[in-house]
Amino acid sequence: MSIGMTAASSQWCLKRLLDKPQDNLPKWKVARLDPDPPATGLSHRLRPRSPAPKSNESQSPTRVGSYFLLERCEGDKTYRAEHAHTKQQYTCQVLTLRGYQERLAAYARVGHHDNICGLLDVVIGQDRVYVFLPAHHGDMHVYLRSRKRLGEQEAGLLFAQMLHAVTHCHHHGVVLRDLKLRRFVFIDKCRTRLALLGLNDCVLLRGNHDDDSLTDRHGCPAYVSPELLTNGSSPYSGRAADIWSLGVSLYTMLIGRYPFQDTQPAALFTKIRHGAFSLPDWLSPRAKCLIGCMLRKSPAERLTASELLMHPWLNNPRTTHHSTHKTHHSSHKTLQNKQEDDDQVVPTWTEKH
Repeated sequence: MSIGMTAASSQWCLKRLLDKPQDNLPKWKVARLDPDPPATGLSHRLRPRSPAPKSNESQSPTRVGSYFLLERCEGDKTYRAEHAHTKQQYTCQVLTLRGYQERLAAYARVGHHDNICGLLDVVIGQDRVYVFLPAHHGDMHVYLRSRKRLGEQEAGLLFAQMLHAVTHCHHHGVVLRDLKLRRFVFIDKCRTRLALLGLNDCVLLRGNHDDDSLTDRHGCPAYVSPELLTNGSSPYSGRAADIWSLGVSLYTMLIGRYPFQDTQPAALFTKIRHGAFSLPDWLSPRAKCLIGCMLRKSPAERLTASELLMHPWLNNPRTTHHSTHKTHHSSHKTLQNKQEDDDQVVPTWTEKH
C-alpha cells in the first residue's frame, strides 16, 4: 500500500496515515529485505553494530510498490531508491510494521523546515514499512571522515543548520535522542546545505512540552551523555541529552576525532561519566566556549538549543590561523604518530538498530 504525498496535502495525508488502525491494513506481499543482524551481548540499546553487508551489484534491485531499492547506504537500514516510472531519486528507511504509526508521528508534529527532510511517501509491506524521504548527497559522518576535520568557517555554517533543525524539533516538543553526525545529510551537490534525516527514533512530548523527562536509555555510545549512563531509571532531560550529542558532533567536526573514545565500551562510558575532554590550543576561544557550553557534565548547566543559536561563534566563526594549525598538527604527529589518523571520526561503537 502506498500513500503518496504532495507539498499541499502532506499534512492531511500523514494524519490519515497515522490515524488508520493498524489491524485493518491489507497484507500486501512485497520482497522481504535482509533480516536484522542478531543481537550482541551488550544490553539496553547501547550495543555495537555489525558492519552493513555490501550490496551485490549483480543482484536485481528489490521492488517495493512503485519503487526500486538500490544500494544500501552506509551505517543504517537506509537505501537509495528510485521511482520505477519517473526515475526520481529517494532515500528509503525501513521500519518494522509494529508501532510504525507512532514512529512517524513526529513528521506531523514538526511540519516543514528547510533543515529537516520531510516525509514524501510510505509503502506498507507484509512485515516492513518503507519510508521514502528526499534523496541526498551523503551524510555528515562520511564527509567528515574523508575531510579529517573542518575549518571553523565551514564548520560554523554547517553546524548552524544542524542546530536550527534541533531547535525547531525541541520547540515543537520533539526530542531526537539518537543524535549523531550520520543523521545529517547534504541536500545539495556542493555540500553546503544540511538536513536532518529521519524522525522515527524521536520522542514526542505529551501535555506540557516544558517537561522533557525521559527514563529510557537510547543513543549511540560515542554521543551518549553522562546522565544516561547512571544506574537505575532516574529521569533525565531529553533536550539536554540532545545538546550533549550536538557538543560531541561539533567537537568531532573541528578536532577530527571524538572527545571521548575507547575500543572497550566500559572504558568509553567511564570517560563519558567523568566528562573530561581536551581542546587544542589552535582552536579559537569562541569555538572552545561553544563546545564547553554543550559538553557540561551537569545537564542543567548546558545551554538550550535556542540559546546556542545566539552564541557569537555561530555569527562569525573564526578561521584557524594556518601556521598555528600546522605547528600543532606537527607536534601531535610526534607525540601520537599514526594513532590519531586511525581514530579520525571512525566510530568503534555505534548503536544497533
